[in-house]
Amino acid sequence: MKIQSPLEAYNYLPGTNCKECGEETCMAFASKLIDRSRKLEECKEILDESYKDEYEELTGLLAPEIKEITVGTGEKAVKIGGEDVIYRHELTFFDAPPFAYDVTDVMDEKEIVDRVNYVQNYKKFYVGNFLTLDMIAIRSVSDDPKKFSSCVRKVAETTELPVILMSFNPDVLEAGLKVISERRPLIYAATVDNWKRIAELVDKYKVPVVLFSPDLDKLSSLAKTFLEMGMEDLVLDPGTYASGKQLKGTFDRFIKLRRSGIKEGNKDITFPIMCIPMQAFLANKKGYKPLPDELIETLGGPEEGRELYQPVLSETAIGNISIIKYADIIVWHNIEAYSVLPSIHLKFNMYTDPRTPVSVEPIMREVGNPDENSPVFFTTNFALTYFTVFNDLDSNGIDSYLLVIDTGGIGVQSAIAGGQLNAGKIKDAVEESKVKEKVKHNTLTMPGYAARLMGDVEDETGMTVLVGPMDSGRIPGFLDEHWPPKSE
Repeated sequence: MKIQSPLEAYNYLPGTNCKECGEETCMAFASKLIDRSRKLEECKEILDESYKDEYEELTGLLAPEIKEITVGTGEKAVKIGGEDVIYRHELTFFDAPPFAYDVTDVMDEKEIVDRVNYVQNYKKFYVGNFLTLDMIAIRSVSDDPKKFSSCVRKVAETTELPVILMSFNPDVLEAGLKVISERRPLIYAATVDNWKRIAELVDKYKVPVVLFSPDLDKLSSLAKTFLEMGMEDLVLDPGTYASGKQLKGTFDRFIKLRRSGIKEGNKDITFPIMCIPMQAFLANKKGYKPLPDELIETLGGPEEGRELYQPVLSETAIGNISIIKYADIIVWHNIEAYSVLPSIHLKFNMYTDPRTPVSVEPIMREVGNPDENSPVFFTTNFALTYFTVFNDLDSNGIDSYLLVIDTGGIGVQSAIAGGQLNAGKIKDAVEESKVKEKVKHNTLTMPGYAARLMGDVEDETGMTVLVGPMDSGRIPGFLDEHWPPKSE
C-alpha cells in the first residue's frame, strides 16, 4: 500500500457522503480502506465510468506491496501474502501464514484420513479466539500419477480445506489437478527444468503456482517469465534447509526477498514466500521418533539416539523463525501438540494488530450460577487478563460476578499507571451493571495489583473493598480465608 493516510485516499473518492457503503462519510470509508477492513468496490459511485481514472489509480495505491493470493474456495479459502511492511510496528501484519500439514501417496488410506481429520478438526481456544489449522499438503513420494490421483481423491472426499499439490513431475501434478482443480489448489512447484510444462498446467487449470529455486536470480527470472505470460498468482520458495550454513542461507534469502519487494520495489518478486520446515524430516536419513516425555520436559533427554529426535525440534524451530521472518505459507509434518501449540500461539501473537489491543466487551459477566451471596470481582477488558481471570474462576467452580472495566484493552498495572483504570471508572461499571441489586453483601474484590485504589474505590462506590491476590490462580485460597466477608 503506497498510502497510509485516510486523507490521501479521500482525495480520490467522490466525496458525496452518500452512505451507500454503510459509512456516514467518505472520510470514514477512507479510514476503513487504509486499515483494509473495507474494499474499494463497496463504494458504488467510484465504479461509475466517470470515476474510472480515480478508481484505477486508487486501486493501485491501495494494493499491498506483497501480492495477496487466494488458495481454495468458499469459507475455507485462505489468503497468503498481502503485506505492506517489513516490521509490524510500522503498520501491522495482515494475513497470518496458513499452516499446511502433509500427507503422502504412499500412506495407507487410514493414515491419510486420520491425519486429515486431525488437521481439519483441530481447535484451540486462546485469548477469546479459536485457533485452527488451515491446509493439507499432498506430497507425491511414489512419483506415480495414479497413486497421487487416488491420494488426492481421498483427501478431497475427507475435507474441504484448501490443498497444496506437491511434485516436481508435471504428469503427477496434472493427475491431481484433474481431481481437484475446481477447488483452486496451490501447485508445487515450477523450477528451471520443468517451468514450461508447469506453465501449461497453470494456464489450463487457472491455479496459483509455487516457483522454486534457491538461486534468487533464477527465482526472479522464473517469476518474470510467468508474469510475462500473464500468470500473476505466484508464490516463491527460495529453499528451506535444516542445518548449518544452509539454514542461515534460508533466512538470508527470505529477508532479501521481502526487503527487495517492499523497500526496493522490485515488482518481479513481490510475491508471498513459502517455507517448508518439514525439510528437517526429509533431510533426516534415519527416520524419527516422537519426542519422549523426558525430552519434552527437559529439552534434553538421553544422548543415545538423540539424532532421531532432532527433526522434531528442528522443524518447530525453523517454522517458528519463519513466522517472524516473512513466511506467508508454511508446510509442516509433525502434528504433535508440543510442535503445533507453540507455533499457532506465536502466529496469533505476531499477527495481532499492535494498533488495537486485544480486548473484550466491558460488561458484567456471570461465572457459573451466582446468587446474592456470590463474590463480585473486577478486572480490565484486556483479553489476556480477562480470559485468565474468567477461566480461573470457572475452572475452580467459583460462582461469581465479574465486572469488566473498559481500559481500552490495557492490563491492570499499565492501566493504573496510565490512568485508564481509576475509581471513577469502577464506580461507573458498578452503577451500570446494577450489581449492588444482585448481592446483599455490598463487597467488591479487586486485583492485588490495584491495591493502591482501594480507598478511592470505597469512597466512590460505597462498597467494602477486599484486595485480592495478584495471581487469579490463587483466588480459591483467598476465598477460603476471606469469604464470606465478616459482618461489620
